[in-house]
Amino acid sequence: MMFAVAAIAIFVAMVLTMVRLFAGPTLYDRVLATNTFGTLTVLLIGVFGFLTERPDFLDIALLYALINFVGTIAILKYFRYRAIGDTARALDRAAESGGEQ
Repeated sequence: MMFAVAAIAIFVAMVLTMVRLFAGPTLYDRVLATNTFGTLTVLLIGVFGFLTERPDFLDIALLYALINFVGTIAILKYFRYRAIGDTARALDRAAESGGEQ
């Protein structure tokens, strides 16, 4: 019963996070809301796994947490440098050398 109440509370928090995601006002508020939504999803998967007595859901939740973290870092890097990976360095070198590679 207590975990069912926790699942409902997590779901309500997810709805409120979606409001922040769409309301905004800045890009970083939206990225933070997306990361929070992912974290709440991990919690909901864990609670759901406990309610259904399936401990393998914790493995799924852990994998989703890692993907959520890496995705958030990638999104923030993209919006800061407008490139992901070595493309930013290649563009910097191209600009320094006058466009010749």
